[in-house]
Amino acid sequence: MCIIFFKFDPRPVSKNAYRLILAANRDEFYHRPSKLAGFWGNNSEILSGLDMEEGKEGGTWLGISTRGKLAALTNYLQPRLDPDARGRGELVAHFLTTDMDSLTYLKKVSAEGHLYNGFNLIAADLRQLPDPAIEDQGREYVQPILSKYAAVCVRCPHYGTRTNTVILVDADGHVTFTERSMLDKDPSRWETTTHEFRLQS
Repeated sequence: MCIIFFKFDPRPVSKNAYRLILAANRDEFYHRPSKLAGFWGNNSEILSGLDMEEGKEGGTWLGISTRGKLAALTNYLQPRLDPDARGRGELVAHFLTTDMDSLTYLKKVSAEGHLYNGFNLIAADLRQLPDPAIEDQGREYVQPILSKYAAVCVRCPHYGTRTNTVILVDADGHVTFTERSMLDKDPSRWETTTHEFRLQS
């Protein structure tokens, strides 16, 4: 089970304070193919890792754009997964690429949520302050804690925490995105990368 912590302060009083501090773990089967975080394509507008699982390619679990759009996804365990459900990672990718504001997008997702297996979704526009959708997210969907999959760092033989991400957005819109990712399905080998940019005004 993935985990996300975030603190959001739309108008920090100090120049040294952060508008956003987000820390996330992606827990996933070690054999599932994915790309490390990087900017997409030639326009270098969206920064995220990418799912490369056949039939789910292009989805992502967490991303941010230079336009200030941020989305993050956690799956939650349910008794029976629908093998024909749509890939949940497209929910993040679609928000990052659409011009829709976060509240409108979350209402759309709410109406279409039955097409996916269980998930929690955070969507925010860091340029729209305060973002009206942020305060309401998660209030009605608190899930019970699920023993070994609810740890801050999950380690099982074939499944566990594969990626740790920290996103910092300071008062001036400077973004620092740091990702630590497991290499070659080996829990003893990790690589850390950092990307920095400024939100477009």
